[in-house]
Amino acid sequence: MWYEGLLALQGWEVVVYAIIVTHITIAAVTIYLHRYSAHRALDLHPAVAMFFRAWLWMTTGMLTRSWTAVHRKHHARAETEEDPHSPQTRGLRTVVLRGAELYKAEAKNPETLAKYGKGCPDDWIERAFFGHDRWGISVMFVINIILLGPIGITVWAVQMMWIPLFAAGVINGLGHHSGYRNFECDDAATNLVPFGILIGGEELHNNHHTFPSSAKMSVKWWEFDIGWLYIRVLEIVGLAKVKRVAPVDTSSATAVDEIDMDLVTGIIYNRFHIMSHYAHTVVAPLVSAERKRADVASATLFRRAKSILCRSEAVMDAQGRAELDRLRDHSQILNVIYEKRLELQSLWENRRATHEELHQCLVDWCAKAEASGIDVLREFSARLRTYSLPTAAT
Repeated sequence: MWYEGLLALQGWEVVVYAIIVTHITIAAVTIYLHRYSAHRALDLHPAVAMFFRAWLWMTTGMLTRSWTAVHRKHHARAETEEDPHSPQTRGLRTVVLRGAELYKAEAKNPETLAKYGKGCPDDWIERAFFGHDRWGISVMFVINIILLGPIGITVWAVQMMWIPLFAAGVINGLGHHSGYRNFECDDAATNLVPFGILIGGEELHNNHHTFPSSAKMSVKWWEFDIGWLYIRVLEIVGLAKVKRVAPVDTSSATAVDEIDMDLVTGIIYNRFHIMSHYAHTVVAPLVSAERKRADVASATLFRRAKSILCRSEAVMDAQGRAELDRLRDHSQILNVIYEKRLELQSLWENRRATHEELHQCLVDWCAKAEASGIDVLREFSARLRTYSLPTAAT
């Protein structure tokens, strides 16, 4: 019948069709716009890149240059007033409900496009076709009706809301507000869940903001990034080439006796993994011990103690700073490990330091840690001596 469309799908088959086409859109956003265009984490075969461009033109109307520029600015100005869509400055409700509007407003900013949109397609097809967003979504509208009949209009509506809801709303909103953090990067990015399937791996947002140029967003062994699975399949068949992935922890079972510049560079290379270990092996057990010793009146002080003591000051709000001050005043041992964390971070944050200064900084840090009388701090200091740069085989 004409009203069933060319495919004549049943009700559940229409649902499957909708899931497939929206998932292709998610895959196009995460692989092409995000990992390929914005961060250059991989190369794509021209045919694959063109398919993704055409598909996104029909399902979102977004231009590669606009999306790339807005996203790059988000990374460069994360959690500041200049961030196009930070829930930390604009409010979670605003970003979740009006995320697409925030994107469109920033995409019209010529300064953003000029500064952050370099290296994006500027060929004749971009100007003649893809630059006309309404043409693309109209083509998708017609295709759905031809294939599905009148129900295709509903499927088209779902397609049109998919990216504004999940990418602009959920990732840009909840992905900077709620969830767990593997690494204390200098913004509020979180991992929403350990399995990145529904939104193509973008759910692992804290991992991404820690290692933005990585083509793979999963870091822990128990995390899954379906976008990375697709990239590996494309690479196996010769349609993609991965350029960068997140560095793995290169600690070994053998500790060096002497602190030299090789150890310093190894620690700087592994800094995010090291600070994650510091949170779990130093901060967590000491917070737990202090909580057990606390009386009822001060028990609430330790509710967020671990995250507060490990949180980057760049994204700490007034409440967090107040809690941090109370923790440091309440416990001398927590004050010590907080100061030791800051001192260790100075090893890679002081960009003007000479090699000699960096070396002396590490020597002093280890000496003070070993003389602190805090067992977990001494053990952590010993572990620092196991780090190195990756070998060619790694």
